Amino acid sequence: MATQKIQRSPAEIEDIILKKIFLVSLTDIMENDSRVVYLEMTAAEILSEGKELKFSRDIMERILIDRLSGHFPSAESPFPYLIGCFRRAHDEGKRIASMKDKAVRSEMESVVRQAKKLVVSYCRIHLGNPDMFPSLDTGTNKSSVSPLLPLIFSEVSGSVDGFGGSSSSGGSGCPPGFLEEFFRDSDFDSLDPILKGLYEDLRGSVLKVSALGNFQQPLRALLFLVSFPVGAKSLVNHPWWIPKGVYLNGRVIEMTSILGPFFHVSALPDHTIFKSQPDVGQQCFSEASTRRPADLLSSFTTIKTVMNNLYEGLKQVLHSLLRNADTRESVLEYLAEVINKNMSRAHIQVDPISCASSGMFVNLSAVMLRLCEPFLDANLSKRDKIDANYVFHGPRLDLRELTSLHASSEEVAEWINKGDPEKTDGLGLLSYKENRLLQSQEATSSGSNAYLKPKSSSDQKTKYTFICECFFMTARVLNLGLLKAFSDFKHLVQDISRCEDTLSTLKAMQGQAPAPNLNLDITRLEKEIELYTQEKLCYEAQILRDGGLIQSALSYYRLMVVWLVGLVGGFRMPLRSTCPMEFSCMPEHFVEDAMELLIFASRIPKALDGVLLDDFMNFIIMFMASPEYIRNPYLRAKMVEVLNCWMPRRSSSSATATLFEGHQMALEYLVRNLLKLYVDIEFTGSHTQFYDKFNIRHNIAELLEYLWQVPSHHNAWRQIAKEEEKGVYLNFLNFLINDSIYLLDESLNKILELKELEAEMSNTAEWERRPAQERQERTRLFHSQETIIRIDMKLANEDVSLLAFTSEQITAPFLLPEMVERVANMLNYFLLQLVGPQRKSLTLKDPEKYEFRPKELLKQIVNIYVHLARGDKENIFPTAISKDGRSYNEQLFTAAGDVLRRIGEDGRIIREFIELGAKAKVAASEAMDTEAVLGEIPDEFLDPIQYTLMKDPVILPSSRITVDRSVIQRHLLSDSTDPFNRSHLTPDMLIPDNDLKARIEEFIRSQELKKHGEGLSIPSTKATLQTTTGEMNLIG
Repeated sequence: MATQKIQRSPAEIEDIILKKIFLVSLTDIMENDSRVVYLEMTAAEILSEGKELKFSRDIMERILIDRLSGHFPSAESPFPYLIGCFRRAHDEGKRIASMKDKAVRSEMESVVRQAKKLVVSYCRIHLGNPDMFPSLDTGTNKSSVSPLLPLIFSEVSGSVDGFGGSSSSGGSGCPPGFLEEFFRDSDFDSLDPILKGLYEDLRGSVLKVSALGNFQQPLRALLFLVSFPVGAKSLVNHPWWIPKGVYLNGRVIEMTSILGPFFHVSALPDHTIFKSQPDVGQQCFSEASTRRPADLLSSFTTIKTVMNNLYEGLKQVLHSLLRNADTRESVLEYLAEVINKNMSRAHIQVDPISCASSGMFVNLSAVMLRLCEPFLDANLSKRDKIDANYVFHGPRLDLRELTSLHASSEEVAEWINKGDPEKTDGLGLLSYKENRLLQSQEATSSGSNAYLKPKSSSDQKTKYTFICECFFMTARVLNLGLLKAFSDFKHLVQDISRCEDTLSTLKAMQGQAPAPNLNLDITRLEKEIELYTQEKLCYEAQILRDGGLIQSALSYYRLMVVWLVGLVGGFRMPLRSTCPMEFSCMPEHFVEDAMELLIFASRIPKALDGVLLDDFMNFIIMFMASPEYIRNPYLRAKMVEVLNCWMPRRSSSSATATLFEGHQMALEYLVRNLLKLYVDIEFTGSHTQFYDKFNIRHNIAELLEYLWQVPSHHNAWRQIAKEEEKGVYLNFLNFLINDSIYLLDESLNKILELKELEAEMSNTAEWERRPAQERQERTRLFHSQETIIRIDMKLANEDVSLLAFTSEQITAPFLLPEMVERVANMLNYFLLQLVGPQRKSLTLKDPEKYEFRPKELLKQIVNIYVHLARGDKENIFPTAISKDGRSYNEQLFTAAGDVLRRIGEDGRIIREFIELGAKAKVAASEAMDTEAVLGEIPDEFLDPIQYTLMKDPVILPSSRITVDRSVIQRHLLSDSTDPFNRSHLTPDMLIPDNDLKARIEEFIRSQELKKHGEGLSIPSTKATLQTTTGEMNLIG
C-alpha cells in the first residue's frame, strides 16, 4: 500500500522556502547543509514573544539582519551571501511555478518576490556602507574593486570577447534578474555612490589598454549601466565626468575623465608616457617585410574588427545618454570640453603632454560620424536643421576665432556684432567666454531652422537642434582627429622615405670607405625605419583599411559642401559678385578638410566606390577660381589636386568615370576656371609663393592636357581662347611662357653643376683624400641636385607640351603685339640650348633618369614654331624671331633641321621650319635697312623701358610717363602696377598719346623720303654670329 503524501499548510511551505533562501535555522538541529546558520538569539526572542519558531514574511527582514550582523565562523561574507540568497530565491521561484494549487502558488510567488526585493535592498545598503555588517575577509584579501563588477561582467559577456579579452567572469555568474532589480526603482542618493565606484573601476580597467587588450567587457558594462536612468544620471554627475582644475588640458581629460580611457583605446602610436599595452605595432607588425601577406592581412582584419566594436559601443553609450533629456546637455558639454581643450591639435607640432592622443580623436571621429548617420541620407533632407548662426553664437564651441573662408577677423567681428553694438569689447568682438555667459546653457534639441543673419542679443537664447550641434561638433572633431591623422600618416611616410634615402647614401659611403661611426648611424637608422614602419602599418590598419569609416566621412562632407553651397544660393553659376557674409565667415577648415579627405580617399583603392561625387565636383568648379569667396589660394589649389586624383588614368574608381565627360557644370566652366586659377596662383601671398606655384600649376597642366583630349572640353577651350584673347587666356599664356623659360634654364644650369660634382667624385684618388664629412656633404648635394633637375625638367617638359598641343589650333593669342616677341624669344632660347654650342656640355650618362629628353623637346619646340607660322597671316612672327638679340641666330634653324632629319621628324614640319628660318633671316635684313633709314631716333620717340621706337605711345595715368602700348601691356601681364612708381595699373587705364603718335609717324615718313631723296644704297645684309659648323655639335 502506497504511503500517503504529506499535505503541508501554506505557512509550513513558506517556512521551508525562506529557510532554503536564507540558509538559516531557528532550531539547533544538525543540518545536512553546512552553510545553514543557527540563529539562537533570534529563536530565543521569538519564543519570548510567544510565537512559533517558523519563518514568515513578517520576520523575514529581522532574520536577514540577524544573519548579516552575527559572527558565524564558517558563514559567507555579506555580499556573496546576499547574491546566493537571490539565486536561491530565483531557483525556488522556478519550483513554485509547478505547484498545482493556484492560491498557494500565488502566495508563494509573492513570498519569493518579497525575499528578492529585500535581498536587493540589503545589497544596496551593504555596498553603500561596506562596514555596516561584519565580514570574514581580512584586510589583505579585500579588493578595491566593487564586488558588483564581476556580476556585471558576467551579465554582459558574450560568447566571443575582444582580442585579448575573456568571456568568462569566474564563479557562477550573476543570478538572473538581480542587476535589473538592483538598478531599477531605487532612489538616486542610495545608488549614486555605488555607481560612482563602478564607473571608476571601469575607467581603471581600460586605462592604457590598447586595441589588443580586453576593453570590450568593460565597455559593455558601461553601456549596461547607462541603460538605466539612474546609471546615466550618476555618470554625468560624477566629478570625473568633466574633470576640473587649473591644469586641465586635453590630455588630462583623456586620462582622468570616465570616458577618456575608453576613447584612448587604439591601435595608433602614442607618446611613451601614455603608451598602451599590448603594443600593437610590436605584436602585429614587427619585421613586417619578412612576414607573409596573409599574416599581415589577418592583423589588419583583427584591428579593424575590434576598433569597429569600440566605435559602436561608444556610440551606443553616447546615444543612450543623448536620448535621455536629463543627461543630453551633459554629453554635449563633455564633447565641447574635449574639443575646446584640444584646439592646439590643429597645429603642425602637437604637444603630446597637453593634447589628447590621435587615437582618442580618431575614435571620437568615428563615433561622431555614427551619431550623424540619421541625417546623412542620400537626399540630405535634414540639412535645413543646421543653423549657420551656431558658428557665431553657439553656446559651446569656440568657432569664431578660426580662420574664415574669406572674411578677416575684423570683418567677422563687425558683422557678428552689428546688431548689438553695446555688448562688445574694445575690439568690437564679444569674447568667447562672455558670449557663452550670454547664451542659454540649456540649448539642446528643440527645433530651429537655418537663419542667415547675425543675431542680436535679444535672440541669442536660440535653442539649436541636436542635428545642428552634432554637425558642427563633428566638423571640429574630424579636423582635430581623422584629418589630423591623415596629415600625421603623410608625414610618417615622408619620414620613412627620408630615412631610407639617407640609409642608402650611408651604405654607399660605407662601401667606399668603411668607418665605425657609419656603422652606428646605419644601425640607428635601421631601428628608426623599423619603428616608423610599425607605426605606419598601425595607421593603415585602423584608418586606411576601414572603408566604412572613410565612406562615412565622405558622406558627412558631402552634407558639408551642399550646406555651404546653400549659403550662396545653391549650385548655380556664375556666382554673385559679392560673397554673402554667412559663407565668407565660415571656418576655412570646413572646406579644406573636405578636400583633404577626397585626396586621401582617392588614393585608397575602391574607397570612392558607391560615393556620390557630383556635389563635390560642382563645389570645386564653383569655387576653385573664386578668390572673392575663398581667399586662400592654396585651398583652391587643393581642389585642383582632387580633380587631378579623379582623372581616368589615375583613378581606379567607377565613381569618377563620368565626372569630366558627362557633367554639365564641368563642360561649361571647368577649363575656364582652371585657366583662371593658373593665373591667380602667381601671387599667393606666401614667402614660398615662387616655388609653390610650380607644383600647383603642374596639377593644372596635367588636367588641361587631359581635357584637351576630350572633344567637348576641347571645343570649350577654343571658345574661351577666342572670347578671352586679351583677358585670362593671354595671362595664362604669359605665365606658361615665364615658367617654361625659368624651369628649363634652371634645369640646364643644374645639369652643369651636377656634371662638376660627378667629375669630382669620379677622380677616385682625389676624392678619397678629402675628409669623410666633406665627402658626405658633397654626396648629399649631388643627390639633392639630381632631385631638383628631375622635378624641374618634368615641369618644363609639361609646359612645353602644353604650348605645343594648344598652339596647333589656337594661334591668335600667341601672335598679339604684346605676346609675339615673348613667344619668339622663348623659342629661340630653347633652340639655342638644344642645338647651340652648349649642347656638348649637357651630355648626361642617363638623361632619362632626369626626365631630360632633348630630342623630344626639340620636336615640340619646332612644332610650336611651325604652328605659329601657319597661323601668322600678317607675317609678324618672322620679324619677332629676328628681333631677339639674345638667342636668335639664323644658323640655328639649319642646324636644327639637320638634327630633325636624323631623328625622323615629319618632312613637312622640317620644310616649314626651314622656310620660317629663311623668312626670319629676311626680316632681320629688312630691320637693318629700316634702322639705317631712320638714323638717329629722338629720345622722346623711344620707349623708356625697351629703348625701341614706339608705335602706339600711351601715357601712364599715375606717373604720367609715356611708353609703347605693347611694352606696357606685356609688363601688365605679370605685374598690375606702374613700373615707375608701383601704383595700381590695368590696360584700360592707359591714355593714348595721339599727338606723339602722329609725330612719330611723321618722323618715319620724313626719314624715308630723305633717304630715298639722297639715293642712298642700303646694304641688305647684317653681320651674323660667327658660329662654325664644328661648334654646332648637334643632338643625335
